[in-house]
Amino acid sequence: MKKNKTTFIEIRKYIKEKGFILSKKQNNYFKDNNLNVLSRTFLSSLVIISFFFVMPTIIQFINEKALLSKEFKNNSKNNFKKTLSGKNINKQSKLDDGLNKKYVFEDVLNFEDPPSNSVRLSALTIEQLFKDTNYNLKDVRKQKLVKPVSLSLLPQEMKMIESSQKRKELFIQIILPLVIKENNYIRLDRNKLFSILNKSNNTKEEKKWLGKKFKQYGVLNKDLSTLKIRMDEIPTSLTIAQAAKETGWGTSRFALEGNALFGQWTWSGEGIKPAGADDDSTHKVMKFKVLQASVKAYQRNLNTHSSYSNFRIARAELRDKKRALDSMILSEYLDKYAETGKEYVKILQKIIRQNKLRDFDDAKLLPSSIELDSLI
Repeated sequence: MKKNKTTFIEIRKYIKEKGFILSKKQNNYFKDNNLNVLSRTFLSSLVIISFFFVMPTIIQFINEKALLSKEFKNNSKNNFKKTLSGKNINKQSKLDDGLNKKYVFEDVLNFEDPPSNSVRLSALTIEQLFKDTNYNLKDVRKQKLVKPVSLSLLPQEMKMIESSQKRKELFIQIILPLVIKENNYIRLDRNKLFSILNKSNNTKEEKKWLGKKFKQYGVLNKDLSTLKIRMDEIPTSLTIAQAAKETGWGTSRFALEGNALFGQWTWSGEGIKPAGADDDSTHKVMKFKVLQASVKAYQRNLNTHSSYSNFRIARAELRDKKRALDSMILSEYLDKYAETGKEYVKILQKIIRQNKLRDFDDAKLLPSSIELDSLI
């Protein structure tokens, strides 16, 4: 019997009729290829996710590095100019707005003076000292040079000097070097500030210095535009006029007992209670260790307190126009310094005019010397 041969085609046909499907085994190449594609897709996704995760940190780092860059300086300068031009002053990043009082007077209250300079000299001794050093107001008005005679206390005999002219001259001679000295400190700080702003990169020391100045001037949010407005000089003639008004040319109890030349009030710390104050009144007049501290506190007060923000804006406008700081103009913005308001301003201007105090606005302080220090 002849055996029938079953071909592969027949078997395949039979299996197909039964509902089964035959397929060739896939090549391993395609399997491996799919695996590679999956790996590459996973790796790419991981890279993209990591990029967006790390990017905010990188941006923050770049922004911190650019804090004191020229771009920051230019933005600060633009805000400064917009404010001076009166364009939405209150909306320009709240320029010169707000005050952190915590550290404003810290360096003033901790002011220390060498023991040798804390001796109260008599009026006669001081007059003789000025003669010995050829220090007189006539020469100062002419030569614009002031001897660096730094006295810590007013003479107790100020009230007993009968001649008002003589008393006024002695008072001016005593505080003039102190006023110029403090303005010099501010001028140096201001120059350093602008030097920092004009640099692309700044050192750790410069950033540390900026942090210190932000505290001294009570600047919020480290705003450099605000610091530029607050860190500036007070005209010498205006300072002397206010000291003369507040102390009666150096004869007040506050000046003699507490070296308080400007009648600044305090509600905490050491102070002198005014004689005519109500029993329930809590304010006192600030007292200082030395006269120099009083001048520093006065300048810091005008440069930070919200009551004198218009004074600072007017001063900034004069700077922007390359004009000198005119005490007659700036005094108009000190009506809030006293309860008498505009009348107080008129008195200050009268003192400035009658005593020709503007002669001292451009006076310079001569360098100190060992010979001069030995006389004090």
